[in-house]
Amino acid sequence: MAGTTIEQAVAQDDLVIPLIDFGLFLSNDPAAKKATANAVLEGFQNAGFIYLKNHGISPATVSTVFSHSAKFFARPPNQKDALAWYSAAANRGYTAQGREKLVVLEETGTEEELRKTVPDLKESLEIGRDDQPETPNMWPSGDDEAHVFKNTMMSFFETCKGLHMQVMRAIALGMGIEESWFDGFTDAGDNTLRLLHYPGVSKKIFKRNDGQLQVRAGEHSDYGSITLLFQDVRGGLQVRSPKGTFVDATPIEGTIVVNAGDLLARWSNDTIKSTKHRVVEPPPRAEDADKEDYPPRYSIAYFCNPNYERMIEAIPGTYEDAGRKYGDVTSGDYLIQRLTATY
Repeated sequence: MAGTTIEQAVAQDDLVIPLIDFGLFLSNDPAAKKATANAVLEGFQNAGFIYLKNHGISPATVSTVFSHSAKFFARPPNQKDALAWYSAAANRGYTAQGREKLVVLEETGTEEELRKTVPDLKESLEIGRDDQPETPNMWPSGDDEAHVFKNTMMSFFETCKGLHMQVMRAIALGMGIEESWFDGFTDAGDNTLRLLHYPGVSKKIFKRNDGQLQVRAGEHSDYGSITLLFQDVRGGLQVRSPKGTFVDATPIEGTIVVNAGDLLARWSNDTIKSTKHRVVEPPPRAEDADKEDYPPRYSIAYFCNPNYERMIEAIPGTYEDAGRKYGDVTSGDYLIQRLTATY
């Protein structure tokens, strides 16, 4: 595509995830900007996933956030448990290993039954806007690191919010609507920064005898508009291909994996895909061959949502031929419905 740098980050089983130089969208070259926007939209339409490089978030910033995330999860269990996730409406706080069972829309059964099948091997901390006293964030306290942790995470929250707005502008430009069309849906920052820790585990835990696949995070699609995912080098993320297989989304240094969520698919009248994915046993590495355990894995997800009070109805240009597939719903109501089914 002229004026852009497009590579293939993943190409297997009819799943092609592009690696896009987002710096060209952030530039002042109108032709490069439009071509990059087209590539972003096409990636979401075809795969539901893209990789971005030159996205404007420095490696030093990402490294600092990972470092403070690891320090948080190294805290004693009683300190973390005191910060427990407390409601779907808030979606803030700490979730211990085994508490969450990610589900897909087609699954049936009670929450308890689903969790008993194959519990997810992870713990997490959800952080939202810090200006809503009725749904406060759950911050550690009592030491100097706690203060630094809060400042680091809120600064990163705002940085990711800026990139969220830019990616949505690229989608709008790719769709042929006003570039700023989504700005009034993204300016509140009703997003969630999720720190994730997959503890080190014995390799034996992945060798189940009951026919179930033990996972670190079960097959699911995300709920909101887009997700910005920062991976460490361990890997384990897999994306479902059009053939129904799961393909490794291997970490690429300096990139962010961005995927479309269920609400954006609905908003786009299903012209954009929300693709299922999971985190499984990490790919084999030569240096781990003689070890009985896998080391910990860390990742950081920034879940982006439209402003909670905004009504979500089909985006112009997506329904004129096919008709509207979905009724209108506020962003907040939709997300609470999905979160309630998860915890």
